[in-house]
Amino acid sequence: MSIKKILVVDDELGIRELLRDILIDEGFEIFVAENATEARELKKNKMPDLILLDIWMPDCDGITLLKEWVNEKFMTSPVVMMSGHGTIDTALEATKIGAFDFLEKPITLQKLLKTVNEALKHANNLPKIEINLLNIGKSEVIQDLKKRLDKLISLKTPLLLVGPQGGCAKICAQYLHPKNQPWIDVKDFEVVSNAPADLLDQHRGGSIFLNEISHLTKSQQKGLNLLISKAANYDVRIICATSKSLTQENDVDFDERILNELLPGSLLLPSINEHKEDIPELASSILTMHLTKSDKSEYKVFDVAALNMMRGMNWLGDIEELESFVFNLMQTSLLEKITAEDVKRVANQFNLLHDKSKTSKRSKGNKDEGLGDIFNKSLRDARDEFERMYFKHHLNQDDQSMSKLSEVSGVERTHLYRKLKQLGIKVK
Repeated sequence: MSIKKILVVDDELGIRELLRDILIDEGFEIFVAENATEARELKKNKMPDLILLDIWMPDCDGITLLKEWVNEKFMTSPVVMMSGHGTIDTALEATKIGAFDFLEKPITLQKLLKTVNEALKHANNLPKIEINLLNIGKSEVIQDLKKRLDKLISLKTPLLLVGPQGGCAKICAQYLHPKNQPWIDVKDFEVVSNAPADLLDQHRGGSIFLNEISHLTKSQQKGLNLLISKAANYDVRIICATSKSLTQENDVDFDERILNELLPGSLLLPSINEHKEDIPELASSILTMHLTKSDKSEYKVFDVAALNMMRGMNWLGDIEELESFVFNLMQTSLLEKITAEDVKRVANQFNLLHDKSKTSKRSKGNKDEGLGDIFNKSLRDARDEFERMYFKHHLNQDDQSMSKLSEVSGVERTHLYRKLKQLGIKVK
């Protein structure tokens, strides 16, 4: 069994030393902080199993600090408040906010150890930490996104989130989801076509989230249309997301009825590359999240150079790629501190995988080098590009003879002139 870590936060030196000595004798690893600034840093870097937090501190009171941690939705450990001036009202306020318990000074040895042991047992029942809208960043981009979502949060109308693959669509959907109500992230689209009514009935008052709806087949689109049309009867909100155009890039034509319902409530989401200033804090949060999920993981922390390097990188797979990247660093770095060299090593590995993926796609779909980047375009743009290449080829072959071009292409001459003008091809 690993040694439990306790963070003691108190502005009085005598109290800090007394609690530290008592708890060390009980076999705990102890960290001490005399103010909120030190407490924030130690909480982030040492990930204590329990925090003993004084209410009265010079730079920021304990209640305010507790609210800060709770509002960030990144509580990694139970908090026990301490005060020599505490009242019943203060104790109740602290516990309502999220504190596990309250200790009034002077603290007796028996009461201290009883509360500490109970709090540590409680820690095993804390919900697993997940990345959410409140901890993915504090930049203007994220604050603007939050304001727009706040305007939509009380509505039940269908919503379409448009953003990069691997981005924050699900995070935003969960932010809009009403607390303590049924939630489902639909992974198997077949349920949408086979049992849409059951899906609605099972999630009354809650939310149904469907990601990457450009992949829906015709029958699945019919199911989605039914979900949208009947959702109000079940007090269910339908939240969809896509990283592709629903009108151009999907293999199956998208139902216009669905588009008409979703587009009025559509919202464009930023990519992580649009708010890179958030990456250092987000990467640290992801690392903490994975460390708290695994009892077997050794403690790790990023050095400043590593965080700055990740900030400067281009994240093609957005937040999901950053999470995979951080998890790899946690698993493969040899030292407690994850360095810039570690980041370089894993970046080279990820770039190699990206390159192989691109090569594989080219080899499967683009055997004719003359087609260039056509397979990376939307179907409409690809068709226009091919037609442009086709007509230019035959015009050059036949010395710009429109009669020959009409004959070989099978396109009536009047229509051909119109087509060439549309494609931007000038004819002498």
